[in-house]
Amino acid sequence: MAAPTDLDPSTYEHIELEIADGIATIWMNRPDKMNAFTELMRYEIIDALDHTDADDDVRAVIFTGRGRAFCAGADLSSGEGTFSRGGSDIMGRNGVPRDGGGTVSLRIYDSKKPVIGAINGAAVGVGVTMTLPMDIRLASNAAKFGFVFSRRGIVPEAASSWFLPRLVGISQAMEWVASGEVFPAEEAMAGGLVRSVYATDDLLPAAYALARRLTESSSAVSIAVARKMMWRMLGADHPMAAH
Repeated sequence: MAAPTDLDPSTYEHIELEIADGIATIWMNRPDKMNAFTELMRYEIIDALDHTDADDDVRAVIFTGRGRAFCAGADLSSGEGTFSRGGSDIMGRNGVPRDGGGTVSLRIYDSKKPVIGAINGAAVGVGVTMTLPMDIRLASNAAKFGFVFSRRGIVPEAASSWFLPRLVGISQAMEWVASGEVFPAEEAMAGGLVRSVYATDDLLPAAYALARRLTESSSAVSIAVARKMMWRMLGADHPMAAH
């Protein structure tokens, strides 16, 4: 689909944006479809992050999902049209198309506010790769994770081949990617993908408490600049780049 020109948070269809007490919550909001990722969801997430970046009252952003899933991967209901390249914004150099999930990952990476993932249920395919540029990931004990691409005969998308080894190391990244297995929250925590695991009803309160702890006594400008420094130095060849 072509990029919408009239997006407004009050009329989002596939996500919801709520702002309260300095914390923005972005809900994937297709609970009847396990919050499966769509082109419209992609555009709405990017637009929502544009709004949170522009709002000085927002100090942190939390992603979570309505219903029992976080995001169960790409919506495949349109069949062969699922991966059509209708939007010019995902064409790369020399006309080579880029995957839509990657535009979401890169927009999260570019956020001026710290981003917390509160992973409440299934996070599979793009549903897990989009969490990798989030600064901290929390999970409920009902969450399941899966880098299932090898079982579909495709390769990891959403810039995850850059993010995942940096987060968990090459050995753990390859185990999850090569096997394509779906694994529980406890394994995700043991492997360094998530910080901590909570009972379902405790997940969001823990995410909000963490967001407040990160921001209540800290400079917003300092956090924004430090966030950029930390992420960008992951690709530096020498510590002199940070000097």
